[in-house]
Amino acid sequence: QVQLVESGGGLVQAGGSLRVSCAASGRTFSSSAMGWFRQAPGKEREFVASISWNGFITYYKDSVKDRFTISRNNAKNTVFLQMNTLKPEDTAIYYCAASKLNSISRYPDDYDYWGQGTQVTVSS
Repeated sequence: QVQLVESGGGLVQAGGSLRVSCAASGRTFSSSAMGWFRQAPGKEREFVASISWNGFITYYKDSVKDRFTISRNNAKNTVFLQMNTLKPEDTAIYYCAASKLNSISRYPDDYDYWGQGTQVTVSS
């Protein structure tokens, strides 16, 4: 069993920054790729970013790749998403997920554990 707990969401003005974190426990964290997904009101959950087990490979949704940075600290079983130059369209619940694989993926079916999510609201 794996538990994922997100934190760090909140309200920020457009152009601002936030860093959300995900603390993992249970399965060996360092052998799994990790991902961030988001779900805006009335929309389906969508991929945001993924990072390989060792942190060497990252992959982003096109609309965030110049603004967001995913990283991980395997010694602390934590993955981060640094979000800069936030836009109102980034408003969503952000979910952390642990992959069945050790490399990056944008497909939700490749992830078998999910956190409860943290709300990020960007005001215009």
